[in-house]
Amino acid sequence: MPDRMTPHPGAPQPPPNPFPDFPQPTPTSPLRVVVADDNPVVRAGLTALLSGRADITVVAEAADGRAAYEAAHLHRPDVVLLDVRMPGVDGISALPYLVRIAPVVMLTYSRESEIVQEALRRGAGGYLVHGEFTADELVAAVRDIRQGRAHFTPSAAGALLAQLRQEQAARSPRSLPEGLGTYDSQLGAPANGAPSSITHHRPNSTEGLSQLQPTVRQSSSDRSRFQLSAREAEIMDHIASGMTNQQIAATCFISEKTVKNHINRIFAKLHSTSRSEAAAKWLGTTPGSARGLG
Repeated sequence: MPDRMTPHPGAPQPPPNPFPDFPQPTPTSPLRVVVADDNPVVRAGLTALLSGRADITVVAEAADGRAAYEAAHLHRPDVVLLDVRMPGVDGISALPYLVRIAPVVMLTYSRESEIVQEALRRGAGGYLVHGEFTADELVAAVRDIRQGRAHFTPSAAGALLAQLRQEQAARSPRSLPEGLGTYDSQLGAPANGAPSSITHHRPNSTEGLSQLQPTVRQSSSDRSRFQLSAREAEIMDHIASGMTNQQIAATCFISEKTVKNHINRIFAKLHSTSRSEAAAKWLGTTPGSARGLG
């Protein structure tokens, strides 16, 4: 009895492959990662999480910066996840040597602005603070860092923004490309004559831009009755702009505990029990706020 898999002698033969020399697709190599953290529980958790993805493999773990450098030198990974505070050689010290081998993502509990900024100056391609990202976000960051796309969690982003603002304040204003940021003396239309769909308040030529601010926003003299210190006023401005305690801490280079202490004093002085109530009084948007604390 003929084998069922053997084609019948009279059956039509399949056509020849028209692309015999065309290269066949090869499986994508997994993304190779070194995990460096002095906490064995954290290392084990990260290794289990990343190794559970089909396109990622953890090739080595390290408990300090020296071991991380040795592992990276031996395995030539695609990405290194690096803690900041480790015994012996810490992550910040090892960072400039590791980035010569592979992109490095700081993965740490350290959220101090000066540490974030120093890590970026030394070549870190991203900065993730534990508790500010999900497992999927971590995996996405590892994949993206390999492609040169940076990732920052909120604390790190706030520190970076603060650094940029400080550097900009220290420099003279940059000129903008022609046609951007230039208005005529009446502030009614762009200087290049382009039509504008926005209706502008038209002050006379002696009026400053400060007079174009919304009339509901209180002046400094109005706010003086709250008797906030300079730091408290700064923090209150940040609260009114919608910033979280974490973001305020990063911007002001202080701890979140210090921010909370300031906020408690601010609430007492503004006779407020919530951020929204304090912001409304600070901006002068509550009934009677221009007359008193209410």
